[in-house]
Amino acid sequence: MATGDRTFVRAIKRYCATHGITLDVRAGGWLLAMRRGEARHFAFGYDIGLNSAIAHRLANDKSATAEVLALEDVPCIPHHLFLNPKLGRNVVGPTWRNAMLELLHDHPQGVVVKPNEGTSGRSVFKVTTEAELDHAVGEVFSMSAGLVISPYVAIEQEVRVILLDDVPLVVYSKQRGSDWRHNLDAGAKPVLLEDGQVRTACVRIATDAANAIGIAFASIDLVRVDGAWKVLEINSGVMMEALAKLHPELVQATYDAALDRVFDKD
Repeated sequence: MATGDRTFVRAIKRYCATHGITLDVRAGGWLLAMRRGEARHFAFGYDIGLNSAIAHRLANDKSATAEVLALEDVPCIPHHLFLNPKLGRNVVGPTWRNAMLELLHDHPQGVVVKPNEGTSGRSVFKVTTEAELDHAVGEVFSMSAGLVISPYVAIEQEVRVILLDDVPLVVYSKQRGSDWRHNLDAGAKPVLLEDGQVRTACVRIATDAANAIGIAFASIDLVRVDGAWKVLEINSGVMMEALAKLHPELVQATYDAALDRVFDKD
């Protein structure tokens, strides 16, 4: 799929066409400039422009998100940060590999190594041995300034909640395919959740998480581990490409609501 043909781009084009907004598509669809009268707004990547700079930075940093949620007593999966040794000994310190090995030793069921920033499950490794750890770390550090290590947990269910100002616009579970990950890009399927205990519990924790980092529009991934729900990560850019194949009007309505907020500020 060409970047300019993403669901995100099509949704903004449709909104602008029906609201008298001039749209200029740049950088192959990654930068969208919207103008109505004297007001201009931008969308970049999958970020529609509603979130503050600090909320955006926190959400895009898995380690920072986990630290803030822990401070606010929001249940979450820990993400331990390690900086790329190429940044220099004075920045990284001499004991980073020993600290990684200690985490691996403390979690005999395995750990997960992934970039500190990024989405869609790319360069995510499940590690159980020192050799696997070295391989995963080398792969992630080859393309990232930092990585995070989390304990591997047996995920019983994963749910994504898309919030706008504490209102749950979309709530769905990710039905995993043959892959151990629940990422939609790895073959998981989105299934909308009906009202019930699971939906209520996930919306409550997602709202707490959003309030903790002060984010207005976000998708929040939660996982159930040993019967308890925890936040896995928060995404400032709201991507709904897979969901749009099944529920295109719901996706359009969600982006419409967010864009209404953008232009209401004028």
